Amino acid sequence: MTQDAAVAAGLPAGVPVGEARINFAAHQARANAQGARQDFEEMIGQLVHAVRPGVARMVAANPGDWGIDVFVGDLGGAVTVWQSKYFMPEVAGKTHQAQIRESFDSVVKNAAEQGFTVTQWILCVPSSMDGPMSKWWATWKRKKERDSGVVIDLWDETELRSLLISPDAESVRRHYYEPARATQPEAAVVGLADDDADRLETALFVRQLREAGHVEVTASKQQFFNAELMAREVVDKGVPAEVAALSSADAVVHSLWEDHFNEACQAQEDGRLPGLHKAVMSEIRAQYATLGAGIPGGPVHTCGLMHRVVDNRRAGWVRHWRQVADEHAQADDPQPHNTTGELSPPSSSAS
Repeated sequence: MTQDAAVAAGLPAGVPVGEARINFAAHQARANAQGARQDFEEMIGQLVHAVRPGVARMVAANPGDWGIDVFVGDLGGAVTVWQSKYFMPEVAGKTHQAQIRESFDSVVKNAAEQGFTVTQWILCVPSSMDGPMSKWWATWKRKKERDSGVVIDLWDETELRSLLISPDAESVRRHYYEPARATQPEAAVVGLADDDADRLETALFVRQLREAGHVEVTASKQQFFNAELMAREVVDKGVPAEVAALSSADAVVHSLWEDHFNEACQAQEDGRLPGLHKAVMSEIRAQYATLGAGIPGGPVHTCGLMHRVVDNRRAGWVRHWRQVADEHAQADDPQPHNTTGELSPPSSSAS
């Protein structure tokens, strides 16, 4: 989503948009410390399958994996091999050096014994090498390439992120590094305090309801209040997927209102357009499963998004809703001149 789209949805400029930053520590959260290595290895298999031509296969250690985690090619001919090492939070020290040497020597040995040729060997790590390790890697890589004839490459955290944000790897990135929307807890409905209810009485969305003849508006105030809290949370957290979902929901509820508003204007002469509010809100509730996908809210919050649209002077519940919005803005910010000839500060708005 672009910044323009975010602002159009009522979100402030500067909210980060795009994809969430990939955090390779997610493997520990997904599969705990013991299972993180296997989870990372499985991700590498899926990533190779997504971004490299040919069929990517994993090798089970039963009884041995021949030093191969993932390969593309023919184990009766030539193969490219990926070896994953879940080294976190950095690649450093003699222990990591020993594991890298052991893995490479194992695949070269088994290739000679089993009759296949390794043309390329790629080490995959979810972190970066420190200075001494980087120096060791460069020296070791040159020597092993010269001695074995195998091309050696490195997929560290920088290269992995670059691959994962590519269009071909979108499904892999979403599966491993973006939260499952189905498991996100629905936001609780916050009760509306009396002082908040009083403050909202002067809000534009309430005035629009009053113009349409609504007597009781407490539920609408609670919907608006909770939608505001949810939107503020989404903006503060800055999760791109949630920001985009909020923008999409805003656009959809506005579109639903526009369709019903135009239909109501054609069907009746009464400027108060009776039944418009009920029709719009009923459809929003009916479409909650779609509208609420990706945002931390429930039906109350989703209905409140419609009141936010009205409060932002983009809709209303009567035929002359634009006139109501203009009058409300003028009453809220009259800009009277004081005796010195300077403009007085604008009055504060309850909306």
